Amino acid sequence: MGSETKRVTRAAGVVGAATLLSRIFGFLRDMAIAGFFGAGMGADAFFVAFRIPNLLRRLFAEGSLSIAFIPVFTDYLENKSREEAFDLARSALRLLSAILAIITLLGILLSPVLVRLIAPGFADSPDKIALTVILTRITFPYIFFICLVALCMGILNVLGHFAAPALAPVFLNLAIILSVFFISPHLTEPAVGLAIGVLIGGLLQLLLQAPFLMARGFRFWERAALFHPGLVRVGKLMLPAVFGAAVYQINILVGTLLASMLPEGSVSYLYYADRLVQFPLGIFAIALATAVLPSLSRQAAARNMAGLHRTFGQAINLILFITLPSMVGLIVLREPIVALLFKRGAFDMQTTALTAEALLYYSIGLWAFSAVRIVVATFYALEDTRTPVQMATLSIIANILLSMLLMGPMKHAGLALATSLASMINFLLLIRRLRERLNGAGWSQSAKSACKSLICSAIMGVIVWGVAFRLPPVNGDGFLAQGIQIGGAIAAGCLSYALTAKILKSPELETVAAIIRKRTGTD
Repeated sequence: MGSETKRVTRAAGVVGAATLLSRIFGFLRDMAIAGFFGAGMGADAFFVAFRIPNLLRRLFAEGSLSIAFIPVFTDYLENKSREEAFDLARSALRLLSAILAIITLLGILLSPVLVRLIAPGFADSPDKIALTVILTRITFPYIFFICLVALCMGILNVLGHFAAPALAPVFLNLAIILSVFFISPHLTEPAVGLAIGVLIGGLLQLLLQAPFLMARGFRFWERAALFHPGLVRVGKLMLPAVFGAAVYQINILVGTLLASMLPEGSVSYLYYADRLVQFPLGIFAIALATAVLPSLSRQAAARNMAGLHRTFGQAINLILFITLPSMVGLIVLREPIVALLFKRGAFDMQTTALTAEALLYYSIGLWAFSAVRIVVATFYALEDTRTPVQMATLSIIANILLSMLLMGPMKHAGLALATSLASMINFLLLIRRLRERLNGAGWSQSAKSACKSLICSAIMGVIVWGVAFRLPPVNGDGFLAQGIQIGGAIAAGCLSYALTAKILKSPELETVAAIIRKRTGTD
């Protein structure tokens, strides 16, 4: 295994483990919100309000800022000097802070307009739209904190540190959980407590990054120009990257907008289902894309196209090896998982069934959501911004058309299916263009690897279905009994998938085993 492959594997393990912890706390957060608010007006209003700064986070932070900044910062480190690279980073932090302050102020002032654009269906309920505006104004400063966190993440990742940025969302989830129990019950409008928790969580995430940056020699207080010449390159990459890297979030936003026109609760069904899809997406796809981008950028800076092609191929093979069985598992176990995590309090049986329906159609596109992350990271390592923008534009148009076509007969489930289909279109268009850029061997090997993973996933799905639905249920119908039943099905699925992968000699099995050994200290 080459040095870059080892570096990517090690980094992916760190980010994946930290993200797993974050996702666990994220589920605890969603369980708390579901139990307290259900899928009523308060929940719908908060999810729409939080969607606005969260979308900006994905667009201008993780979706473009990190991808645009990392290749340029890497180039300065590799081909110039560490001090000049740090000057670039300090300038970026100062200029970004000034821009974000203006954006935050405008967002607070324009919240009524933004809410009507994002959720036009809420206009029929004056109380609902008024509450959503209040929550949006409280949560909007979150974008200030989280964009600075994203820039710090880019700096730390290039310097070889991945844990602190990946752990940051834990603090957001903790803040929201605590707000549900200790702030919301004491307010006239409980949903305001959730918005306050978001604001506190954003500040805590930013404060977490500072000591790790300083430990690597970065000094915030040292002098640097407000505008560094390297920021021109970052800007050229970032502006089109807003569309190229965040197409999934734009498609989700389209779903939220159209869902606001459907029966009450539709926004919440899609939110809870999306959260479940985000679990494997965050642990594996985002973790691997985060880990692989610095390596791809180093190889692009050194003009090592053969090495870049090899790193990309290994990353895409690994992501499909992991996400295809995750997709099958979510499809088979969709309703039991939703019931286990959310069915309590105001979250009743009907809400469970409708959320599981959305989860089915989101899950179909999990492999595409994940693979797009790797392909887009490769284009931006090559400093190619045009291609992702072109493909993303076509994907967004497809999503809008498919959503309008499917939402009539399928309601909110049609919106979820449209998002999945649009992401598949985006992936296929991107991979076709990347093949033209990266000539050489390896593509047939990737196709062969994907076929093996699909065969293993199909066998696993049959076994998971048999354990979950055909074997006698565990005595009792409480949380513990349900957890044992689902846990047993998942364990049987993982074991069968590993065995069939070993029989078919999938090389990705050893890579996953190496990550597990590294994380458990058995290596």
